[in-house]
Amino acid sequence: MQAIRVRQPGGPEQLYLGVYPEPVPGEGELLVRVEATALNRADLMQREGRYPPPPGASEILGLELAGTVAALGPGCEGRRVGDRVFGLLPGGGYARYAVLPLRMAMPVPANLSFEEAAAIPEVFLTAFQALFWLGDLREGQRVLVHAGASGVGTAAIQLANVAGARVYVTASAPKHAACLDLGAELAIDYKTEAFAERVLAATGGRGVDLILDFIGAPYFKGNVEALALDGRLVLLSMLGGSRVEALDLRVLFGKRVHVLFTTLRSRSLAYKIDLTQDFARRMLPRFEDGSLRPVIDSVYDWTEVQAAHRYMGENRNTGKIVLRVT
Repeated sequence: MQAIRVRQPGGPEQLYLGVYPEPVPGEGELLVRVEATALNRADLMQREGRYPPPPGASEILGLELAGTVAALGPGCEGRRVGDRVFGLLPGGGYARYAVLPLRMAMPVPANLSFEEAAAIPEVFLTAFQALFWLGDLREGQRVLVHAGASGVGTAAIQLANVAGARVYVTASAPKHAACLDLGAELAIDYKTEAFAERVLAATGGRGVDLILDFIGAPYFKGNVEALALDGRLVLLSMLGGSRVEALDLRVLFGKRVHVLFTTLRSRSLAYKIDLTQDFARRMLPRFEDGSLRPVIDSVYDWTEVQAAHRYMGENRNTGKIVLRVT
């Protein structure tokens, strides 16, 4: 089958459309003809050789897909060849065919295209896990979402809104309008403003109940400052660095701060199945009625994958970058 390959670790120029063995579905697995997949920061890091796939996962890039069922593995009652499905992958999405566990295959809502469906799994499941499974976000609480215009950020804004929370974000100034349109109450320009000061001013000095952070070390002190008493900080990545210098732990004790670190790709299959099914039960109907929507910045043909990776690497996107598999 055709698939996007990586010649050697490096820049986008290392990506090319080549040939790779077609996967075979095992017990409880579907073989899916991929119609669309989407980019994630993890793809860029894996391409550079900095984020290898977990043991047993495909070496092909791509953490999500949308397509049609091409074949059923043993024990896949309830599905038929031709069904439209989408879901999360540990790898393998940049290919003509991929294997998806039956219990992680969600039906594509009738009102969504394959491109729209492919823009949902990684970012919405990541945000759903961080906000509700880990962050225990509740109605009326305040949440600060860093990188609010990213794929996960645009998903988190919407999910927090439907839960009745109040949302603040950081993003570059040109992306503020998009975040506010999605339901953010306050947008902070991380390039020119101190986000902790803005948050404390907006909350009368109280701070926020939950923070979702992708940046890591450079934001850690500001995050602690911006948290309310018993606030929760969920770290999803450390794009800005991993070492926090001169941290006084008494500040964390004084606020009774909860700090949680999480990744999704390396989680067990059982965990991902439970997360997917909880998300599908609680949130999939909201895509059908329009109260949630995938935010797509741009759609590239998969033959233009190098350009798509460059575009994401330049941090130009608001929402998801999708690859149409033609």
